[in-house]
Amino acid sequence: MTDPTLPLDYAAIERILPHRYPFLLVDRIVDFEPDVRIVGIKNISQNEASLSNTPGERPALPPTLLTEAVAQVGAIMILSKPENLDKLIFFMGIDRVRYRRPVHPGDVVRIEAVVKRLRSRMGVLSGTATVNGERVLNGTMTFALGPR
Repeated sequence: MTDPTLPLDYAAIERILPHRYPFLLVDRIVDFEPDVRIVGIKNISQNEASLSNTPGERPALPPTLLTEAVAQVGAIMILSKPENLDKLIFFMGIDRVRYRRPVHPGDVVRIEAVVKRLRSRMGVLSGTATVNGERVLNGTMTFALGPR
């Protein structure tokens, strides 16, 4: 996919990523500059099975799943390259990830991944997630590519 038609919907994302419901955590891609940056959207629904359910507290998406959503947005950028169509992407590590506030049902999370370093089989992405312009997560993620 060298020139994606935006926005990419859920079906188009399923053609790129191997993840499926309930582990596919990206609803659509709204901006894409190959090898530079990508922006995706995750709508947080009350029906999500992974929401925390502590009595007396408002349900929230676990921070680890928010981190995975950021990683998936970055993976879409990497796996959509023609030379990577037959590869899998592996999440190798995270650095300096900061969670700023919980994400709740009804929130629309805007996720941006920016390339910091990109090689043929490895790379580093900087990721940021925001809700209504307020940062809820930021960090750096390392990935590796391998055969499918």
